[in-house]
Amino acid sequence: MNDRILKSVHITNYYHRNSGGISTSFNNLMSAAERLGRKVTVIVPGERRHDERINDFATLRWIPAKKSPIFDKRYRLIMPWQYMPSDSELRDILLEESPDMIEVTDKYTLSMIGPMIRIGKFKQIGRPMMVHFSAERMDDNIGAFLSKGGGGTNVARAVVANYLLPGFDFHIANSFYTAAEFHDSVRWIDSSMKRRLMNRTWRFFAAPRITPRDRIRVCPRGVDTGTFGIHQRDESKRHELRKSIGADDASVVLLYAGRLSPEKNIGLLTETMRSLSSGPTDYRLVVAGAGPLEESFKDSSDSLFPGKVTMLGHVQKSRLAELYANVDIFVHPNPREPFGIGPLEAMASGVPTVAPRSGGILSYADDDNAWLASPDPGSFVESIRSVTADAAERTRRTVNAVATAMKNTRELSTENLFATYDSMYEDFRNRNDLYCDRDGASDFDYTEFLNIG
Repeated sequence: MNDRILKSVHITNYYHRNSGGISTSFNNLMSAAERLGRKVTVIVPGERRHDERINDFATLRWIPAKKSPIFDKRYRLIMPWQYMPSDSELRDILLEESPDMIEVTDKYTLSMIGPMIRIGKFKQIGRPMMVHFSAERMDDNIGAFLSKGGGGTNVARAVVANYLLPGFDFHIANSFYTAAEFHDSVRWIDSSMKRRLMNRTWRFFAAPRITPRDRIRVCPRGVDTGTFGIHQRDESKRHELRKSIGADDASVVLLYAGRLSPEKNIGLLTETMRSLSSGPTDYRLVVAGAGPLEESFKDSSDSLFPGKVTMLGHVQKSRLAELYANVDIFVHPNPREPFGIGPLEAMASGVPTVAPRSGGILSYADDDNAWLASPDPGSFVESIRSVTADAAERTRRTVNAVATAMKNTRELSTENLFATYDSMYEDFRNRNDLYCDRDGASDFDYTEFLNIG
C-alpha cells in the first residue's frame, strides 16, 4: 500500500455507555487510533447532536435518534430515513469526513448505507470502500427474538445471501462462528430459483465480481489485560464481596457478567442455580449487567432460590475487573455467543470459566483453559462442581487461560484489524473495476461463485 494513511468512518447502533462487547470494541478501536496514528471517526445514535473528541486521532460523533421501540430500550436506533435524504445529518458528516473507508456494524436499520453507495445514491462522497462488520449472526438473532424454527433460518440466509453479501465490498466477522453465516448463506443458494434471485439482486447492487470467500475476513476481538488480570486479586476485596452477598468462606461464588436479554440464554442460569441450590454446598450467583430480562430474572431467582442471587446492575469497568478476579467461578450461558469478550476477560483474570462448547468463544476457549459443557443445567452443574473438586486441574487450566488471554490482547487485536483494513483497501484500489464497475456487474453471472464462494 502507498504511504497515505487510510481514513475510516465507522457507523453503528450498538454503542451505549453502559453496554458490553461491541462498545468495548469501539473504545479499543479509538484508543488504538491514537497509538497507531490512524484517523478514525465513529458515528453513533444519541439523545442530541454533538461531537466528542476522544484523542488527537479519534472522534465520536453523536446524531439524534429515538430509543429502540422493542428489545433493549436502552439503545437508540439510527433509521434509514435519517440518512437517505440529501440533507441528512449523517450524510453531512460523511461529506465533511470524506473517508477512504466506511464500515457499518449493523445488519438492520443502517445496512442500507452500503447498497446505497454501491448504486450511486451518495455520489457527493465519491466511492469509498464499503465494509460490513458482523458482530453477531442474523439467524441467532431471529431465533432468540422472533422464530426458533427453520423458517427463521431461511429468512436469515435469504437476507444475507441476497442483500448483505452483495451490498458491501468486504465483510469482517469477529469469529469464524460469525463468519460461517456468510458461507452458509452461499451454500443455501442450491436451486435454480435461488440462483436466478442471486443474479438479479447481485446485479442490482453491482456486487463485486470477486468470490465471497475472498471478501470475507475474520478479526477476533481482544481483552484489556491492563485492566483485567490476576493483579486484581485482593483477599480483602474477596472477603468484602462475600460478606456483602451473605456468603461465608465455604460458599462458592459464581459470577455472570453480561446483558440480561433473550439472546444470552439467561434461562440456563436460572435452571443451573435451581439445581445447585438443592445440594449441600452454598452456591451464590453475582450478576453484573442489565437488560430487558433483568426484572423477570430477579423475580424467578427470588421465588426459586431466595437470597442466592445478587443483582448489581451495570458496573464500571474497574469494578468488573475486581469481581472477575475475586469470585470462584465465572459462568457464561450463551451457546451462540458471536465472540464473547466476557469469558476472555474472566480467563485473563485467572478465574475458572464455565461456558458452552459452541459459538465464537471456541476461537480461544478449549478443554485446556476452560470448562466447556453442553448448554443444559445438568452439564453446567457437573462442570461447576468439577471446578471445585480438583484443585490441581483448576490451577492448570487457569494458568493456561491467562496465557491464552495474553495472546489475545486488545493491542494485538486492533493492530490486526487495522492491518486487515489496509490489506482490503490495497485490493480495493488494485482491482477497483471489479468492485466498482456497475456496467460490468449488469450482465455478470454471479452463480459461477457458488462452487468456490
